[in-house]
Amino acid sequence: MLKGGKVDMTIKEALKKTKEGLPKEAFAIVGDPEDPETWKLPHHKKSIFRALQGKLDIEKTVDWARMPAAVAALSPKGYRGQRVDASPEQILAAAKHLANHYRKANKPLPDTLAALA
Repeated sequence: MLKGGKVDMTIKEALKKTKEGLPKEAFAIVGDPEDPETWKLPHHKKSIFRALQGKLDIEKTVDWARMPAAVAALSPKGYRGQRVDASPEQILAAAKHLANHYRKANKPLPDTLAALA
């Protein structure tokens, strides 16, 4: 199918490039779009595939059970003592991205995101 003058990837094509069964759009940090090993901080459910096809609002695919871990990984203390291995620019961009999900859901912004974003 065509969209915006480009051929959209089908679900089958998208599944070729996944990590944990998720496309790159489900991650707050994507180092190299072609290398799933560089994708970090998953925070969407698999229903994101439907959102990418325009069949569902992407905000409805946020995995709120995973969000605290993604947020914690951005903090200096990290998640379970491990901070995400990313550049300061990637951390800032991820914090802004995650904060945007909290704002759109009218949820209180975690202190970590408030400090970074």
